[in-house]
Amino acid sequence: MVAGGERAHAAELMFDTAGERIVEITDAVRRFAADAGKSGLVNVFLPHATAGLALMETGSGSEEDLMRVLDDWMPPNDDYLHRHGATGHGRDHILPAFIPPSLSIPVEDGQLVLGTWQSVVIVDTNASNNQRRVRLSFVPG
Repeated sequence: MVAGGERAHAAELMFDTAGERIVEITDAVRRFAADAGKSGLVNVFLPHATAGLALMETGSGSEEDLMRVLDDWMPPNDDYLHRHGATGHGRDHILPAFIPPSLSIPVEDGQLVLGTWQSVVIVDTNASNNQRRVRLSFVPG
């Protein structure tokens, strides 16, 4: 329950990231906010230790730019102390420290309040786990 006796609204969705390192989930988050139909906040949470969430422009090359920066900044190699799994898996485990596993997005009358070019994406560099759970919760306010 939240203040005023209103119930919080929640859902869990699954996304397949196989073959994709950036997966847009904006439409799913929009549908969730529309179902709540009120003003408040949507919290998007990715309960995984090797992926994160971001707000970014998609479809303009930004996805490739982000992955190039991540590959340059955190190379997918075995130079990490955390070395189990596929080559570069240590990088996968530090990714959420820089691309966090949660976002909060304002909602007005069931509509996400996003900038013109903002999309909600999963950033997933871990090729060993391509099934990703996303927890959505709505808190009216």
